[in-house]
Amino acid sequence: MRKMLFAATMGVAVLTAPAYALDAAAAKGLAQKNACMGCHAVDKKMVGPAYKDIAAKYKGMKPEELAASIKKGGTGKWGPVPMPAQPNLSDADAKVLAEWVLAGAPDK
Repeated sequence: MRKMLFAATMGVAVLTAPAYALDAAAAKGLAQKNACMGCHAVDKKMVGPAYKDIAAKYKGMKPEELAASIKKGGTGKWGPVPMPAQPNLSDADAKVLAEWVLAGAPDK
């Protein structure tokens, strides 16, 4: 009986765990490679808002929604300075960046 209970518990844990683990180093590398860090910092406003402020404002947003916004660019959400579109960023890379930003841009 204990074995069955353990197996059921482990099955639920596997099914409810995230399907990915955020690779913060890879995401930060993508941000650096794509010049995101030229306008954004983790914890202070530069040309654009801090990643921690973005995470707070968009808490609960789906990463796919933020990824689409990253690729499309925009203006008016954070003030008059527009964020340039990133159309050459792959959907997968945009999603990695979005997940990292929504997590508060962690180092690890």
